[in-house]
Amino acid sequence: MARTQFSQLQTYLDSQVVGQTTLTQNILLALLADGHLLVEGPPGLAKTRAVNALAKGVEGDFHRVQFTPDLLPADLTGTDIYRPENGSFVFQQGPLFHNLILADEINRAPAKVQSALLEAMAERQITVGNKTYALPELFLVMATQNPIEQEGTYPLPEAQLDRFLMHLEIDYPGAETELEILRLTRNEAMHANKVEPPNLTQADIFKARQDLLKIHLDEGLEKYLVQLIIATREPERFDADLANWIEFGASPRATIALDKCVRAHAWLMGRDFVGPDNIQAVFHNVLRHRLILSYEAEAEGINRNQVLDKILQLVAVP
Repeated sequence: MARTQFSQLQTYLDSQVVGQTTLTQNILLALLADGHLLVEGPPGLAKTRAVNALAKGVEGDFHRVQFTPDLLPADLTGTDIYRPENGSFVFQQGPLFHNLILADEINRAPAKVQSALLEAMAERQITVGNKTYALPELFLVMATQNPIEQEGTYPLPEAQLDRFLMHLEIDYPGAETELEILRLTRNEAMHANKVEPPNLTQADIFKARQDLLKIHLDEGLEKYLVQLIIATREPERFDADLANWIEFGASPRATIALDKCVRAHAWLMGRDFVGPDNIQAVFHNVLRHRLILSYEAEAEGINRNQVLDKILQLVAVP
């Protein structure tokens, strides 16, 4: 039943966000695996629209925050408001208390704001003054970065990047897809062909997350998954070039994230077991932001995707 509901949600998202199947599928993976998603791509590729569509199909509140250099931590967490009528302070919740958060252009905010967001992402709580407040059980942050503009941006610290379940790269659609986008926006302006969103409750999502734990992962594939992570930390065991390219590898958090994502990927495919193709399908998105490349790799023009391709070639599939 839960799979059918998620399949309907995927169909709805694809009808609202044309030509971005990779984005819509990975949003569902993040929702199932209880993680956060970092999306990098040029502006105008329906990133905001995708989260809006998800919010319509899922029981929960949505809030978009535009990150800017003058943003303050209180703009995210909320703050204590003074009530002069009784001389007391009352906490007013900020946007982080919603279920689905779009952190638009996340790298434009300074370090203090990032630290507040890091606590929310990692601990599912926020601290204001000497009080700590729990965030909703269903809590997903989708952050966006614009790869074109770098002026006035702050690179995200590695500790925060590691809190993202996946880092997704998206690009412009092709000509045929662009035509579909034109027709979709025209129909929406005329209020034609309106598609009703599904009604996926939070209980349905939590039930699906429990179902993921029952997905069978063979011991051989479990070791394969771990070896893929070890290859980022001990690349000299696998290849001399790889050892020259990687400065720092992935943490155990990457292993846990990869396990969650492969189970979610298999579950969405209707399987009750994980195959090697499930691991390979999500490997790049889970590891892309967790590697620190060496100066030699940058000098040779080697990017993270090429390094991850090399790892998949070197580690034997059981």
